[in-house]
Amino acid sequence: MSNKLFFPIIIIVLLVIFGWNSLFIVSQTERGILLRFGEVENANLEPGLHFKWPIINKVKLFDARLLTLDTPNVRFLTKEKKSVMVDAYARWRVSNPELFYTSVRGDKFTADERLGRRLDAALRNQFGNKTLNELVNDAGTLMDKNGRVISGRNEVMTHVTDSLNKMAQKELGIEVLDVRIKAIDLPQEVYDSVFARMRTEREREAQKYRAEGREAAEKIRAEADREKLVILAEAYRNAEEIRGEGDAKAAAIYADAYSKAPEFYNFYRSMQAYRESFKDKNDLLVLDPSSEFFRYFQKATQ
Repeated sequence: MSNKLFFPIIIIVLLVIFGWNSLFIVSQTERGILLRFGEVENANLEPGLHFKWPIINKVKLFDARLLTLDTPNVRFLTKEKKSVMVDAYARWRVSNPELFYTSVRGDKFTADERLGRRLDAALRNQFGNKTLNELVNDAGTLMDKNGRVISGRNEVMTHVTDSLNKMAQKELGIEVLDVRIKAIDLPQEVYDSVFARMRTEREREAQKYRAEGREAAEKIRAEADREKLVILAEAYRNAEEIRGEGDAKAAAIYADAYSKAPEFYNFYRSMQAYRESFKDKNDLLVLDPSSEFFRYFQKATQ
């Protein structure tokens, strides 16, 4: 290759390398700053094609889209000193690239950490000034016992958003657009305590109902026993009356029979006495043969 071709090629390659390292693009979703030996030279690079001097200049590009800071469940105390678990998040974006770079070196994780601490403090302060009833109410339409409007959870989120945004724009170069409370829950130990109390109350009610049932059963059983005794007594009385009537009729029949045929009646009664006395072979009577009991035997032998 001749020198006439070599040097132009070298120059073209160097120009390409220079152009590649000198030109850069800022996209629509980015914000950037241009540094000159570590100092900010241009703090507001608009989207498009830009130029920089290699080695002398450096470019820092930041995500300009809406970013989300999620906070873990945090325990707060309400105005009544009630413990609640709060799950919240904040939406933010870079508004001042220069301040964002100088404050957190353009690092999103560092920005999230500092913003998260301020969000925690702001929420803790707001929750400490609100009752649980105010916090779980979304729109602030409840009334207290004095007729005053109770501020709701929306007011808390608006207040935290405003205060956090002022701080973030001043100290971090970011804009906080929204702070939202996703959930307000009771701690697990509170749930356990509530469930234990509910179980205790249900067991107490069950014992009460069982005791009332036993008492009712005893009353029913006592009433049944009383009615049983009344029925048995009445039945016994009726039986005795019937038996008395039967005995009276039998006595009347016997008396009538005796009055009509005394001798035959005495004979019949003696035969019944003999039958009852000698119905068992082992029966033994020791009587005087001249006893009145054997008078019909004596008459039979005469």
